[in-house]
Amino acid sequence: MECKRISIDTSKHAFTIHAVDEKERPVLRHDLRRAQIERFFARLAPTEVALEACAGAHHWRRRLIALGHLVKLIPPQYVKPFVKRGKNDRNDAEAISEAASRPTMPLVPVKTVAEQAAAVIVKHREMLVGQRTQTINVLRGHAAEFGIVAAKGKGNVEALLAALAAEPTIPEIAKAMFAEMGRHVADLDAKIVAVDRQLLEQHKGSPVSQRLWAIPGVGPITAITMALSVNPANFESGRHFAAWLGLTPREHSTGGKHRLGRISKAGNERFRQLLVVGATALIRVAKPGRRSATAWLLGLLERRPRKVAAVALANKVARIIWAMMARGEAYRHQPASA
Repeated sequence: MECKRISIDTSKHAFTIHAVDEKERPVLRHDLRRAQIERFFARLAPTEVALEACAGAHHWRRRLIALGHLVKLIPPQYVKPFVKRGKNDRNDAEAISEAASRPTMPLVPVKTVAEQAAAVIVKHREMLVGQRTQTINVLRGHAAEFGIVAAKGKGNVEALLAALAAEPTIPEIAKAMFAEMGRHVADLDAKIVAVDRQLLEQHKGSPVSQRLWAIPGVGPITAITMALSVNPANFESGRHFAAWLGLTPREHSTGGKHRLGRISKAGNERFRQLLVVGATALIRVAKPGRRSATAWLLGLLERRPRKVAAVALANKVARIIWAMMARGEAYRHQPASA
């Protein structure tokens, strides 16, 4: 079979193949089972293969590269505009091929097995934190149904549980469930502490993480998360890295008029959250004379609200992180404001 490009719409078991010739005309549309994919591509000459960057895509990219093929991973949000009316697997595979045909289409860099393995602990921690937040929110919501309102935050859970246990109007079956929720939160706290301990051990043994830790507003967890999960070679500059994190404004420009909106919130939500929280903590103690209170930061706080300043500072920290990781440099402290 002579073809220019083959795109694959992947799923758990059924994969849809869409092949086009040199004139971008379809020459093959076929469904394969998961076990048939490698045998199918092993019989082909080296070909360009396009995949949507979803679950399992990095695995299949590595396997197809080993068979001699050139594999492209397309971000899902860039594939969606090419899907024709009437969504199905064959239309999805055709849309992946259309997206891959664009010469300026941004691609997702492949991750090695080691990079994916190193990121598992970070993602596991994210899951545990999310479960704890969900449980606390459910607990607060149920408590409000009985007229007991508590402030947000895990630091107020113990007081809320005590108030629920002492309220005589709440039925015993509800109190038992509240106590169970409290034990679940405590169990998640213990698991998060254990994972944090592992991350701190990795932080102590990582030269990259140790260097990033010197940046004001970057703690050990943020430093090791970036060291384990970010490959600076995948970004052309610190600005591109900050944009990938979603720390740059959305642009709504037309007719020669430039309009910048709110931050895009693209990219990895957890990375962005770590940087913004660190920037917020730094701003809280920013005073003239402190080592971390630069003239730039103090001037920004005079002109902009604190939340806006926190995002701007997180953007700057992201660019510093990229520069340090890409060049192997140590952090150069900026002179503090007098």
